[in-house]
Amino acid sequence: MNATIFIGLGHMGAPMARLHSAAHPTFVFDVVPAASGGLAADSEATAIASLEAIPAGVDTVILMLPTSRHVEQLLVDDGLFERLPKGAVVIDMGSSEPQSTQQLAKTAGEHGLGYVDAPVSGGVAKAETGELAIIVGGAADHVAHAMPHLEVLGGDISHVGDAGAGHAVKALNNLLSATNIAAASEAATIGAKFGVAPDVFIDVINTATGMSQASQVKFPKHILPGTFASGFAYDLMLKDMKIAMGLAEQVGFSPVTTAAFETLREGREALGERPDHTEVARVYEQRTGIELRASEYGGEEAR
Repeated sequence: MNATIFIGLGHMGAPMARLHSAAHPTFVFDVVPAASGGLAADSEATAIASLEAIPAGVDTVILMLPTSRHVEQLLVDDGLFERLPKGAVVIDMGSSEPQSTQQLAKTAGEHGLGYVDAPVSGGVAKAETGELAIIVGGAADHVAHAMPHLEVLGGDISHVGDAGAGHAVKALNNLLSATNIAAASEAATIGAKFGVAPDVFIDVINTATGMSQASQVKFPKHILPGTFASGFAYDLMLKDMKIAMGLAEQVGFSPVTTAAFETLREGREALGERPDHTEVARVYEQRTGIELRASEYGGEEAR
């Protein structure tokens, strides 16, 4: 039996592991035992209480962990690399640091293991439907091993280069996504000051060249109704932006994204505990006193 251990069952990991278990024999593990037990109870997965002993037949490990530090701790400090069977492939699907990923891929090779970075984009909604965009880095043979697992989870899979390249592109994607939310929030605030209701402004932008995923999805679903519940944390967004800004330093010229990063980093202090990343809009609301909410116009259907 060729089996997988899926590690990390948070907002994204849980639905991904559930889908994976329907297609491949899957063991699940999380530092919160209730998370793995609960997922196993309503899926085809089998929960394991420890990673000290690797179940027989495991040839793949999928990680969905918050940061590179968590990945390094698990694989190197806690010794998971040493316990995996030769030929196994580790697939890191979190948003890790590209330089760390490159080093981990080298260390994996020294243990006779493969390593693939395959970060995702699309949020919880796409994780639940298996339609994530997956950005892949790694050697061709390791990516070939990973593909049957990734195809269950994603609808658009792009192999962009060697190990670390996937995480680099993902960080840059999230930098661009956050900058788009900030720009849309700024433009909507200026429009509101001029007397244009935020929902009317967004409806118009979505028929024009200024549209973006921020205006098409983030505003209608999370910002205009004031729910701010996309499932992706503001702090994780800042983490990804910081990774991307580290890459930008090698270029030496990134005025637009640098301004966005500094604005959102400074705005974080006033948002309280564990804000959603769509609360970028609240940074503008707090600074200007202008709320970006749906108006009495009722949006596109009412016009």
